[in-house]
Formats: sequence, C-alpha cells, structure tokens
Amino acid sequence: MTRKGHQAFIRMSVDANDRTLLAATICHSLRTKMPPFPKPNFQYQFNSETEVNALRIWRDTKEGRAIPPKQDGKFLLGSWNIANLGDEKQRRDTGDIEIISEILSWFDVIAVQEIKENLIDFRWVMNSLPESYDAVFSDMAGNNERMVFVYDKTRVDRLELAGEIAVPPGSHRHIKLPGIEQKFRGFDRNPFAVAFEVSGGVFTVVNAHLYFGSSSKKSENRRALETYALGRWADLRMKRGDAYSGNTVVIGDLNLPAVKPGDKIYDALVKRGLRIPEHQSVIGTVITGGKYYDQLAFFPAETGDAFIRQGVFDFDGAVFRDLWQQETPKEFDAFVRYHISDHRPIWAQFDL
Repeated sequence: MTRKGHQAFIRMSVDANDRTLLAATICHSLRTKMPPFPKPNFQYQFNSETEVNALRIWRDTKEGRAIPPKQDGKFLLGSWNIANLGDEKQRRDTGDIEIISEILSWFDVIAVQEIKENLIDFRWVMNSLPESYDAVFSDMAGNNERMVFVYDKTRVDRLELAGEIAVPPGSHRHIKLPGIEQKFRGFDRNPFAVAFEVSGGVFTVVNAHLYFGSSSKKSENRRALETYALGRWADLRMKRGDAYSGNTVVIGDLNLPAVKPGDKIYDALVKRGLRIPEHQSVIGTVITGGKYYDQLAFFPAETGDAFIRQGVFDFDGAVFRDLWQQETPKEFDAFVRYHISDHRPIWAQFDL
C-alpha cells in the first residue's frame, strides 16, 4: 500500500471519536518533534581513519579532557545524545558512522539518546562496532526517540532489570514545585533503567532525555516538573529498601542549562538528594551556546563513594581540523551537527 493509500485507509477506518483522538495524538507529536539539522550547503571530504586517529590522540593526551582507558576493577560509563540518528532527513554516511562507532567503543556502557524509531543508521553503527558490543533499547516515545544502552559484553553483564520509568496517574499530584501551577502529565520520553554488573558491582543506570520544548515559561516549567519527577523516583526507590541496586546513576540529556543553585532545572534535580559531581573539565556539553544539558547524578552514599571522576569529551576539538581552518565557526558547527552531533559525550569512572 502506498503512503497516500495508507493515509486514506486511516481516514476511512476511524469513527468520529477515533478521529478526535488521532488528531490530538498527531498534534502532540508535532509539538514535541525536533527538526533534523539541515545539510550544510558546502562540500568537505575527510578520511575517517585520519579523523579516528585524531580522536584517539585527543582522548589520550588532551590535558583536562583525557578519558581513562577501560580497566579491571573500574566502571567507565558514558552518555551521548547523537542528534537525530536514523532521521531520513539527516542521514549519515560511512565516514560519519565510523567516527560515531569509534567514540561509542571507548566505554563499558554508554547511554545514547535521540536514536530514532527507524533503526537503519543505528544498525549500521552496531555493525561497525566490535562483535563484543550489544545494545538494549526502549520503544519509540516523544520526538520518535528510543532510549538506548550500548555495552561491551566482555566487560559487563546486563542483568534482569530493564524497563521504562513512569509515574502512575494517581501519583501525578505529588509532582509539584513552588511557583509552578502547571500539572505534571507524565514524561514525554520515559527514562529507561537497565542494571549492569561490572566486576561484581551492580549499577542501575537510568538513561534520560528530559523534555525541552522551547524557551517559553510553560516549557521550562514542564521541564522542571519532569526533572523533579525523576529525582523523586530515584529517592523513593532507595528509601523503600527494595531497589534492585544500591547504586543508581541518572545520566543523559537532562536539558540542564546551568549547574548551579538558583537554576530552576538544577534545583528540581537535586531537591530529593541527587547530586552532580564536579566535572574534570569545565566545558559545555553542547557544541554551541555553552549549555550543560548532559549530566549525570547520583546519591552521595554507595555510588558517591565509588565515584572517581567525570568529564566532557569535546570531539569537535579533534576532528575536521582542515575544515576548521577553511570555514567560519558557524559553518564548522553546522557540519559537525549534521554529520556527528550537536552534543558532546560525557563520561564518568567508578571504582569497584
């Protein structure tokens, strides 16, 4: 059946009530959908092997930015929002996939956001990784995104726990913050929790991509409520005493503008006891704007005692050096956003 035929079939198959529900669903999808980055209007050819070597040198030697190697007795966790991976209007090529796969391969476990419902590019990434790598992901939610974990099976064991976090409708009334009258209506994309065992240590890692919307007050309030809901969930799970693991780490694109008290989103995240440790490097997690959207947080107890260090990897400082010299910063950023991502990976190391 053609796309037009399929749409006609839908129109003929729903009654009046179904049409109302369908229209509401489509409108919600349009409101929450983030457009893909446009393809740059200039050509630039690069050698992926050269770029991968540059990344490895930067990773190993850049003062304040170096990522430690995988080590026995330590857990190396990452997170990366790979912009619109799988969107048909922002399709990667072989060189892009090889660069993305290289960065993913550095971690024991890495949480990935913005993997689209269409898995074609993600499958390409996984096929480019060593055979020891596997993945687990949620189904599609807001912005047609899946929440994904990529992990090295020679380093970690994925345990039984794998599921989305949702707040029951009867508990929505408890998600409230001073000065915000809006009601919490649930997550746009349910955070995805998966348990991993590393050298005898068990971590429940929560992959989150919290709502952004726009810069309006309404969107900001919704983002704050989602953030608080996540922190409240983590707090209640620990206090009930039946949590799968005493080590719960929240990581991902939390859309956190600033890591400082007084920021509405930051205050909502730490209100129930979660803490954000100090970064090894003071650099924004988005390649333009200096924002700190991507973060990890945990409780000061067991996980806090195991934490060693964390940082942000500015891959845009290593790749496409010729392009940086040839073009303006604006054009360079446009190329990096389209072919790789507008977000930098973050990482953390824990002692086991």
